[in-house]
Amino acid sequence: MKEGYASVEVAMQAEREQVLYTVALYTGTGIEEPDYLATIDVDPKSPSYSQVIHRLPMPTLEDELHHFGWNACSSCYGDASKSRRFLIIPGMGSGNIYIVDTKDQRSPQIHKVIEFAEIKQKTNLSAPHTVHCLPDNVMISMLGDGEGNGPGGFLLLDDNFEIMGHWEKKGSGMLFNYDFWYQPRHNVMVSSEWGAPKTFFPGFDLDDVAAGKYGKQIHFWDWSTREIIQTVDLGEEGMIPLEVRFHHNPDSTHGFVGATLSSNIWHWHKANGHWDVKKAIDISAVEIEGWQMPVPSLITDLVLSMDDKYLYLSNWLHGNICQYDIREPMNPQLTGQVWWGGLLNKGSTVKGRQSAAGPQMLQLSLDGKRLYVTDSLFSTWDNQFYPDLKQAGSTLLQIDCDTEKGGLKINENFLVDFGKEPLGASRAHEMRYLGGDCTSDIWL
Repeated sequence: MKEGYASVEVAMQAEREQVLYTVALYTGTGIEEPDYLATIDVDPKSPSYSQVIHRLPMPTLEDELHHFGWNACSSCYGDASKSRRFLIIPGMGSGNIYIVDTKDQRSPQIHKVIEFAEIKQKTNLSAPHTVHCLPDNVMISMLGDGEGNGPGGFLLLDDNFEIMGHWEKKGSGMLFNYDFWYQPRHNVMVSSEWGAPKTFFPGFDLDDVAAGKYGKQIHFWDWSTREIIQTVDLGEEGMIPLEVRFHHNPDSTHGFVGATLSSNIWHWHKANGHWDVKKAIDISAVEIEGWQMPVPSLITDLVLSMDDKYLYLSNWLHGNICQYDIREPMNPQLTGQVWWGGLLNKGSTVKGRQSAAGPQMLQLSLDGKRLYVTDSLFSTWDNQFYPDLKQAGSTLLQIDCDTEKGGLKINENFLVDFGKEPLGASRAHEMRYLGGDCTSDIWL
């Protein structure tokens, strides 16, 4: 195992700067303002602790900023020419990709805009989503073709953020696209499936699931040949597999994917020369008055701690965040949970504020002690399932994690209230921690 994984002290030095970057959206709220990148002070000793200290608006409206990532991470370990300086922020709705310079860490600025028209002309791809840095460039999962149909593909950018083209040499076998994670020591990449942009942008329709318009497959790719070598159909118990996470340990073949609609976590590892995938966590649906069917928990995000000891997941509809001990990866054990918003009305209150939705995006500090949580999923789905969110605005919560014995506790001193933003209530989604975080760092 490389020193870069065995000891993260060097990477953790930047955490002392204590800022968290979060995308905040006006898309779908009725407020005619651009989505923006919020810089949040997360230093408990700072007078501006838990406040938005800078807002960087995007140059267009209706971007639907969603997930974003860094130009460099631990896959560039040992390369002195690389630095974690630029954020790559896709507009899933507009199709634009924004390159943001964080040289001034508390006041980042737009460095470059890659227009959708150029992306479509050169690659016929749309709806940019997950961003991962590679040792020599940046890769972005694209959820649709130029017209918003599946299956999409993977876009490569060079060091100057110029379009290189598709990563995949052959994408046959993909029906849809969403998230991905690679593990070079095992010559593998794993990708998951949501649906075509034309399907999910208008809102969620259960009939679309029955019609096969949402994914239920994960794909294992040969990293060197860039072709799918094994596809696993999770079936009716694995509907809409979204977030994928390998262990951070580059020697490990263990990983997890969350099947959102089926509300379960699937584990994979390589056994006897092929990839074995089995269900590891199952969360039961709950009967709620006024609903025609039992309500699934809707697992919308998961994150693994840097030491691969704990898995955290968010149940957007039920309203809880769970911590599982995964030292036995095929047998996760629940060690803690807290409630924030959700349809079961068990949510807590912090500083007089509750979530108007449910816990959604998660981000974990490198030391594993601070879990940050936002509550917006996707603009049309927010409006459908939690219509009050667009007036109330999002919350950003901090949960303190016991990394020795396990356990979660909401930090009563930290809350970012996006309902009080100067231009009106906005909705917060993905977060990135200065210096790196547990959902972006990959070791070679």
